[in-house]
Amino acid sequence: MKTDVIIIGSGAAGLMCALQAGQRGRSVVLLDHAKKLAEKIRISGGGHCNFTNLSTKPENFISANPDFCRSALARYTPQDFIALLQKHNIGYHEKTLGQLFCDDEAEVIVAMLRGECDAAGVKRFMTCEIEEIKHTPYPLDVGGGKKAKFYVSTSRGEFEAVSLVIATGGLSIPNTGATPFGYHVAEQFSIPIAKLKPGLVPLSFAPDDWKPYADLTGVSLDVTVSFGKQSFRENMLVTHRGLSGPAILQISSYWQHGEPLHINLLPDCDMATLLDEQKSSKKLLSNFLTQWFPKSFAEAWCAQLAEHQHIENKPLNQYNDKQRKQIAVLLHDWQITPSGTLGYTKAEVTCGGIDTRALSSKTMECNDVPGLYFIGEVVDVTGQLGGYNFQWAWASGYAAGQAV
Repeated sequence: MKTDVIIIGSGAAGLMCALQAGQRGRSVVLLDHAKKLAEKIRISGGGHCNFTNLSTKPENFISANPDFCRSALARYTPQDFIALLQKHNIGYHEKTLGQLFCDDEAEVIVAMLRGECDAAGVKRFMTCEIEEIKHTPYPLDVGGGKKAKFYVSTSRGEFEAVSLVIATGGLSIPNTGATPFGYHVAEQFSIPIAKLKPGLVPLSFAPDDWKPYADLTGVSLDVTVSFGKQSFRENMLVTHRGLSGPAILQISSYWQHGEPLHINLLPDCDMATLLDEQKSSKKLLSNFLTQWFPKSFAEAWCAQLAEHQHIENKPLNQYNDKQRKQIAVLLHDWQITPSGTLGYTKAEVTCGGIDTRALSSKTMECNDVPGLYFIGEVVDVTGQLGGYNFQWAWASGYAAGQAV
């Protein structure tokens, strides 16, 4: 089957690219090994799809080349996607921090994108296994331009096109059909790949280290978590294996293995002053801290203070000035070192990916392989939590869809 564009991967980025190319009059074939269209859209945001963020800016993205995302994000904005929703009368609402969610189930967005693709003449082949990709890199005389050709052998037949778009995502949430396929294609064409790791993922601790907190599963605290120059003020959730919640998911994408996290357990307090004001109090330290923490967490934290800092849990009037200052410092800078993450199974995204230095920031086309494009999560551009990764999918898909 001859076509202008072959897109492999029918997630958010692939669908956006397909409908944009189709609307430009290009003949488009969309291939995917999965049975269901856009499963990640369907399960995201608790089933309501956090489809973008109103405050999207380049600083919300992680990449070895931080400026790469600027062009695409500027040309397809959250307002552009909102306009598409409004065209289809799809209701949405803002939760917190600019995060937009569907009023209805996320399926309405999948249906919208499918409908747009159908209207643009996009042909879809689902449960289509890719067997081989071949490429003729030499220039062909097509309308006077220099065009290569791509030949894709699949379980549904042979396809031929002048443009091949890889939109196959990363390694996160494998039960949605995630595979390393896109990275294998990059290797086939000698395109470098930035180091991969799970992102937006809960952090785990060595069982012995975490034993004092393991029974506190479900405890949630409003904290500021920092690593390097990055910090996030959101909720932190204690789990039986470690830490989760929005603050932890955010910092996990920046955290480096073997390094400690810095957690301000009381970001709204000046604990040094508060402790000085209580220096004649007979109240136990752990009981004093229950103003801010659940009793179970306060007691566990004080027990660790005694074990590691040799500061016993005792009445406030029994601490000297130096000890009060040290307690305050530790509450505002609780340093703990995770042993690892819960991996790609629990990660919302994959950090790293196709090295952006190998791509055009305007079109997502490979500099050394004309006609080959990479978009979405497979590229080394990873958004923070809160709708940013979908916005990157829409923006990069749009950029490639306008060029193929």
